[in-house]
Amino acid sequence: MRRFTTALSLIFLSLFSREIFAQDDTNHLKALYDRALDFKGSKADSVLYYANFIEREAANLNFDKGAVLSLRLKGIYQELREEYDSAIAYYYQALEQARVLKKNEYESAALSDLAMAYASINQPLRAKDFFREAFRVSTDRKEPVSVFINGSNLGAIYNRLGYPDSALFFLEQAEDVAKANNLGMDIHSLYNNIGNAWFHKREWAKALHFFKINYNTNTANHDKDLLWYDCLNIGDVYVETKKFDSAQKYIALSLNLATTQGSRRKEADSYSLYAKYYAAKGNYKDAYLAFQRWHNLDTALVSQRTLQTVARLQEKYNLKQKIHQNMMLGVEIERRKLENRNMILLIVAIGALAISALVSLLLIRRKNNLLKKQNELIQKQNNKLAQFNADKNSLISVVSHDLNGPFTSIKMWSQILLADVSNFSADQKKALYRIQSSADNGELLIRNILYIEKEEINRHALNLEELDANAFLEDVVSMHQPQALQKEIVLQYDGLGQPMILLSDRYMLSRICENLLSNAIKFTPRGKNVWVRLAGCADGMEIKVEDEGVGIAADDIPYLFSRYRKISSMPTEGEYSTGLGLSIVKRLVDELNGKITCKSEPGKGSTFIVFLKK
Repeated sequence: MRRFTTALSLIFLSLFSREIFAQDDTNHLKALYDRALDFKGSKADSVLYYANFIEREAANLNFDKGAVLSLRLKGIYQELREEYDSAIAYYYQALEQARVLKKNEYESAALSDLAMAYASINQPLRAKDFFREAFRVSTDRKEPVSVFINGSNLGAIYNRLGYPDSALFFLEQAEDVAKANNLGMDIHSLYNNIGNAWFHKREWAKALHFFKINYNTNTANHDKDLLWYDCLNIGDVYVETKKFDSAQKYIALSLNLATTQGSRRKEADSYSLYAKYYAAKGNYKDAYLAFQRWHNLDTALVSQRTLQTVARLQEKYNLKQKIHQNMMLGVEIERRKLENRNMILLIVAIGALAISALVSLLLIRRKNNLLKKQNELIQKQNNKLAQFNADKNSLISVVSHDLNGPFTSIKMWSQILLADVSNFSADQKKALYRIQSSADNGELLIRNILYIEKEEINRHALNLEELDANAFLEDVVSMHQPQALQKEIVLQYDGLGQPMILLSDRYMLSRICENLLSNAIKFTPRGKNVWVRLAGCADGMEIKVEDEGVGIAADDIPYLFSRYRKISSMPTEGEYSTGLGLSIVKRLVDELNGKITCKSEPGKGSTFIVFLKK
């Protein structure tokens, strides 16, 4: 990844730039470009100044690589300002210019820039594609340093996507290149990524091996800064493997190193691992106290996600206390029920034991015969339904497989055409990008269909827990604020002033709310409003997602929750929609024994209401 270090000030440039570029030597342009790459975010304006200067001087000197250098620096300037859409646009132009020059060393850099920009906007799949292409270009050009960097980045992205096997494939290649070419580069972060990949695979011994390589190296070098990371990683492995004595030793070492260095951030992270350690031992009270200590140390940097974790630990601790109380109450209730039942049975048995036994025998025999016939009929029907379902799944699998071939072929040929776009007009290039985008959308639709069918067979097992619905919805709304801001939509949450406890499945409820809220933003025009409201009622609660969007035609409402059917309403800015989201929501609401309804009129927005029992 790009590394930003302390850079010279803009004043230095103004004093010496004329003296440097008075010479008719393009090497100085390259030196100036290399200097700008190390600027921090506070020097963003200086990066833009360098980019414009190189653009002017390159034109005067007929320096053909000047356009690539200038465009890339302009992209970096936009990225430092977190204007990622503008940054990506410049990086695409830099990539095009690099390919026009052919066999240019800047092609791999432009591809890496695009990958990092997409990673910054939380699109790891796109980032992965560009890192793979950068890795291929670096390998073809036999550039060891670039192969090492891109391989390491690919491994980190695959770890993030949850594919540790793919991560290890590229990380081990990067390690081989570093050793074979004696690059002399710091591979501490590479070994951390390799260890994390094995950690994701739950191969604790292998993960521990790489973490301890770094630990021994940094111990010998007396590098306390990096040694803190190693102790934290090793302690985490021992927590996962339930080796609590060893875990406590390394967590204590990490906390001591953090305190010695005076780092509140590191000290806070050490307490965070202490919380995980105590939770793994079932000591939720101490886990909660550890997280409180973490919160006190790092209040200025605390995140919503961490607050949620603290609340979850507190909920677990409270739940454990409630379970114990309920168990004691249940024992007492059962004891009293047993006493009452025995008394009733004793009284009834004295007067009517013989008659009851005879009547019960006759009724049971008759009921068993009837149940036997019904079960035989039900079994026959179930066998037929199972066969029909197997035929349907087989057909879907065959059709999806056959459809995947054409889409793969379209993507392959479009990528071949995009490899060299120097002879294409702007409209032709735009058409090629649209072809590739359509192929991606087709593959996504096939994956969604297969996902729905798979979910039909392997339903998510309910994992009920007590949730504060008010705090839960605040988190969901907060996570969707960036999506709303991109369309200048005002996203508002109208909650309660007090907690509302709900016994439900966190995963299913999260998917329901995220689908409804994402749709509301997708079908609402720029500058309008979207509301999420929570209300309680006698026997449950209602979650309302209301928008000022395009609305839904009356003829479409009966089919809203049907699978594989799209309605006539379209997203306001061409966002992609498969038509499967509401069918998934309906199935999840049914799983939670709830109800979902919709009120809508064309042009007046829509309101989706989810009712759940407490």
